[in-house]
Amino acid sequence: MSAPRPAGVPDPVRFCVMTTVALLAWALGPPAVVIAMSALGLWAYRRAIRAGLTETRCKLKRPGLVLGYLALALALGVAGLARRW
Repeated sequence: MSAPRPAGVPDPVRFCVMTTVALLAWALGPPAVVIAMSALGLWAYRRAIRAGLTETRCKLKRPGLVLGYLALALALGVAGLARRW
């Protein structure tokens, strides 16, 4: 069990996440990581939209645009992986 954080202390968890993604990209190859991350993002956004999400903190703002972006990234990742093989 972790100790509670004092109020006002930021949690830099995003750097832990970004480092993990970078290590996976280094180990598995960029196309495989793009496929995995975009597939996870598609799943998460579809679930959030079904739960009522109408605006996201992503720069694109509209969830439909985010889904399109993630689908494009997934397609490019698949094409990049196919090209490597």
